[in-house]
Amino acid sequence: MEEPHDGECGASAAVTPAANDLALRFHHLGLAVLRLNDAAALLRGLGYRIGEPIFDPEQNVNITMCSHSEMPDIEVIYPGRGQSPIDAFVARHSNGIVYHLCYVTDNLADTLSRMSEARLRWQCVSPPKPAILFGGRRVSFYMVLGIGLIEIIEEAAG
Repeated sequence: MEEPHDGECGASAAVTPAANDLALRFHHLGLAVLRLNDAAALLRGLGYRIGEPIFDPEQNVNITMCSHSEMPDIEVIYPGRGQSPIDAFVARHSNGIVYHLCYVTDNLADTLSRMSEARLRWQCVSPPKPAILFGGRRVSFYMVLGIGLIEIIEEAAG
């Protein structure tokens, strides 16, 4: 068996985590689906606790937070009445798709500045607005070139 080299996949050397220069903490994965039932059946089978469905009129989506003691939280998002931000995702991926990563910050302006300083190219696709699921804390969405969609939750309520 060939010895692993630094920087290659499968390297066995212990890696020291880098500093969190963006001041973000992981929160959940966002899963867009047409209907909750199939996703809930799988997640329940994996040992997730399925939260109560909530309708968010700001986003016009139904949301259910699913939690597990050992695995990442998963936010299951499915269409509300009329147009919603996930329509294009579920139209292209009728079996569902993990379409965003969510992080929490203590200071959104500082985090966005740090993202720019790190030479990340990003664009705000949904400005901060209160989210019912997160107790009125403000959430915003950003398309990050080469990464995809991220959601950022502001720690303090807006």
